[in-house]
Amino acid sequence: MRDGGSAPKLRLWTVYERPVDYPDLYVARLFEGESPTDQMLVCPDLEPIREELRQRGLTCLPRDDDDEPQIVESWI
Repeated sequence: MRDGGSAPKLRLWTVYERPVDYPDLYVARLFEGESPTDQMLVCPDLEPIREELRQRGLTCLPRDDDDEPQIVESWI
């Protein structure tokens, strides 16, 4: 039985290589469900972002062929 509250939304970090708003950097953006949040990780190199996401206990999901070309991977 549900209490009438909404179900928690999936939290997913998406890692981008040189997105339009940060053309010289890698950016990881946190999404809740389909909506981006204001939380980001920004770095000129990919490995520090990966290490931070690993340290948070997250698991890497490889990019899908249908993803935008700037997407490197996602973490859940």
